[in-house]
Amino acid sequence: MTNRRPRHTEPSANGALADLLKGMLPGCTVHPEQTRLIADRPSLRLDIAVTAPDRAPVVIEAEYLPARTAEAEATSRLGLRVVDEPNPIEAAVALRYPADLGHADDLPTAIAAADLSYCVLTQDGEDVQRFPSAGWLDGDVTDLADLIRLVSVPQRAVTAATEALEEGIDRGVALLHDMAATRPGIALDVARLLGMTDNVQTRRMACAIVANALLFHERLAGRHATIKPLHRVCGPSVANPQRAVADAWRHILDVNYWAIFAIARDLVEQLPPDAAAGILHVLRETAQRITATGAIVAHDLTGRLFQRLIADRKYLATFYTRPESAAMLARLAVAKLDGVDWADAAAIGRLRIGDFACGTGALLSAVYEQVAGRHERAGGDPARLHPVMHGRRAVRLRRHAVGDPHHRLHPVSGAQPAVNFGKSRLYTLAYGRQSDGSVRIGSLELLQSEVSDALFNTTDPAKRTGSVGEETAAHVVAEIREAGFDLVIMNPPFTRATSHEGAHAEVTIPAFAAFDATSADQTAMGARINAFGKNSCYHGNAGLASAFAALADRKLKPGGVLALVLPLSAAVGLSWQGFREMLARGYTDLDILSIAAATGLDMAFSADTGLAECLVIARKLKEGESAKRQIHFMALNHRPEGFPHAAVLAKHIAGSRNIRKIEDGPYGGTPLMVGDESAGEMLSAPFQVAGEAWGAVRVADCSLAQTARILSDSKLWLPGSPQPLAVKIARLGAVGKLGLVDRDIVGPPPRGPFTKTALTSTATYPALWKHNALKETRMACDSDSSMHVRQGMETKAAEVWKTASRSHLSRGFRFNSQPLAAAFTDRESLGGRAWPNVIFEDKKFDYAFVIWSNGTLGLLSYWWHSNRQVGGRGEITIRSAETLPVLDFRALSDEQLVIAKAIFDDFRDKDLLPAYLADADPHRVTLDRRVVCDLLGFDEDTYRGVRRLAAKWCAEPSVHGGKIHPPSAQQVD
Repeated sequence: MTNRRPRHTEPSANGALADLLKGMLPGCTVHPEQTRLIADRPSLRLDIAVTAPDRAPVVIEAEYLPARTAEAEATSRLGLRVVDEPNPIEAAVALRYPADLGHADDLPTAIAAADLSYCVLTQDGEDVQRFPSAGWLDGDVTDLADLIRLVSVPQRAVTAATEALEEGIDRGVALLHDMAATRPGIALDVARLLGMTDNVQTRRMACAIVANALLFHERLAGRHATIKPLHRVCGPSVANPQRAVADAWRHILDVNYWAIFAIARDLVEQLPPDAAAGILHVLRETAQRITATGAIVAHDLTGRLFQRLIADRKYLATFYTRPESAAMLARLAVAKLDGVDWADAAAIGRLRIGDFACGTGALLSAVYEQVAGRHERAGGDPARLHPVMHGRRAVRLRRHAVGDPHHRLHPVSGAQPAVNFGKSRLYTLAYGRQSDGSVRIGSLELLQSEVSDALFNTTDPAKRTGSVGEETAAHVVAEIREAGFDLVIMNPPFTRATSHEGAHAEVTIPAFAAFDATSADQTAMGARINAFGKNSCYHGNAGLASAFAALADRKLKPGGVLALVLPLSAAVGLSWQGFREMLARGYTDLDILSIAAATGLDMAFSADTGLAECLVIARKLKEGESAKRQIHFMALNHRPEGFPHAAVLAKHIAGSRNIRKIEDGPYGGTPLMVGDESAGEMLSAPFQVAGEAWGAVRVADCSLAQTARILSDSKLWLPGSPQPLAVKIARLGAVGKLGLVDRDIVGPPPRGPFTKTALTSTATYPALWKHNALKETRMACDSDSSMHVRQGMETKAAEVWKTASRSHLSRGFRFNSQPLAAAFTDRESLGGRAWPNVIFEDKKFDYAFVIWSNGTLGLLSYWWHSNRQVGGRGEITIRSAETLPVLDFRALSDEQLVIAKAIFDDFRDKDLLPAYLADADPHRVTLDRRVVCDLLGFDEDTYRGVRRLAAKWCAEPSVHGGKIHPPSAQQVD
């Protein structure tokens, strides 16, 4: 660093930076070094202020390094009001210029190429929030422009607007309820217009659609002189608001905006005049309240409410993608698009982007924002881009719904309401039993090798939500038949056809049980998807999400980008193996994001699944292209906490190079930093063609993944150890045999030969059937059930009984409440849903198996191999247990097998603590020493390394599931 006086003062640098920002933020006004901007402090000089209609002003306070006062000055600007701006300053940026920038020969060029550092201060009530909370963000002017756009959304106004919209919809629904009490036939007609049954969700949806149109009408009226404002079409002085609104919306439809106004107009016209007037008055007030907040730039307001309105969500498992998650996924996906000139609107218009499981449109909106943002930062005008993205020859954003096939809220049309566009093509495909007696399965009909024109009904308003119906179905089919999409992005339904538990127990096929589908309907729809999904990655046990993955693969062109929100089981589930094989064969540049949080909603990218999820982003191989044979795993500490956070994470992930490999040894992953704080770890692993499970998902401490992965290759490499040790490991299916699925034991005849009853002391056929953590604290467990042979099934019962054994493996292992990964019964017993059998030819292996499984190394292997989709729990199916890495008992000497029996005898009746307390369990401490030193022959240093491993494993969020060690439980060595 030089001490020379800089050639360029900070005001000069601010002016040069403002000029660069002007070219990247069209539609905004950038004010450098100006006074008289703050209403009550005209002498206050702001370094840079950025204002725009419908946005909150953003201030930048900048200094050369060391920039000791920039942050304090930025904080002092919060809450101030800029002249003629309705929203106060909610966000301010403290910016640090590199010191040598002041000596640059060409200041604008130097700033354009400079590495800037900055933080954002935002007002949250009386509190000031800093992002990042520690340290500084690094980026260039493009990143800064992106950040300004993100933080300029008026958050307080958005919150107020969302509350107003929900309140208005509730008031409108109350009026619909009153109408339905005396005129139920009209309520049924409204439901039929939406293609839904008449219930409270349907009425909420109808009000949401009308409210959305009124809100958009109000916005249009301010930009189109020929469109009357709301108070002139449905205000208190309007005699017949129903007719005035319908006429106004027909006029708007002559311009276009068909996706927003067509079904809304039909709904208004369907109502009797008095009910229409009441509802329009209520929702007009709502639209004007929202407009007054200044938040109408947040055009996805109705989408944010959609998940509160959607019918049958419990069956369809369609969950709203959180906006921040959607933004991060869209950024990562768009970053993989090759060869796009983001300054060229025509080139962007040729992109084909699809969501075949679109619900609220959050993902398409996020992609649109990314495309428009890149165009904007490249010097383009998003307003000019908008008609190109929707135009007759270049409509490239489309949606096809199956999980929620009646949503009418267009995700993209509202982005530029002042701009006309030719057409938008947005269709809802038929779902369920049809009038001709056939069944349809929504957009999964597109899995057919030959797509029929009949799929697209362009005349039925319950099926059409795009354009004015002039284009032909053949035109639409021609566009979607080819494998020509540049990007397919989806958060598909997770429902499985084979899920028959809990609320689904009496449902024939839960995946198709929505909208009053009969058992026969469900069976026919299930048969249809099975036929269409042949020779693809679809698997009934994986569910509808795997069918949408197959559809995406079919529609993507070579070089196209796949971006999916999937259940975590996609990474490790055996039924998802075909999906992983599909990616291994045909894709490259694969990123897998998961969240290493402890519980419930914190593990998901969606709003309220309560299950762990992963993001999968990959690029389809081009002809002749060689794949990159590594997968990049990113385990976040928590899900994105805002749009700036999502943007920073996506930038770091997309630009990551030289990520530490899983095979490098237990040194941890590459830190994913946001400022000075760790946001997670990144790890690279080989891309296995065989569809091997991706165990590296949802791992907070990547050294555990590295130890677990290399252990499966017969090497014990512990964190802190300089080199690996040899230990013979094999797959459980190679050293033993797994027993039967519980349905093969007690399933309805002719499948199961037994019935299950309470245990008796003289049971001929005992069983260890279900989990009971209070009774399963010792490795030697008592059977809990008796099996009785069904009449006429004696022969089959004898065959099933041959699978009885003394060793049992836990299937649904709750690490944070259950002690045992494996259990031993003194009598041979059948294994049930929770405790399937493990059968060894050599009975001495039983003892070695149980002590191995319940020590730290066995617990680690179980965890690594399991599906960690539920907090504090690992799930292993019987088939996946066949590949569970275990100690190769065949390689043990007779002397070692005697030692194993002695260890078991010493510990069989000792009470073990739940597994997540393995580091604090005195019996497990001694068990580790006996297994590591006495059985395997390793030294004391290795034993201490295993205990260090236990502490790391117990600290994993997926292990403790949010449970904290009780004060009395301390780590024991």
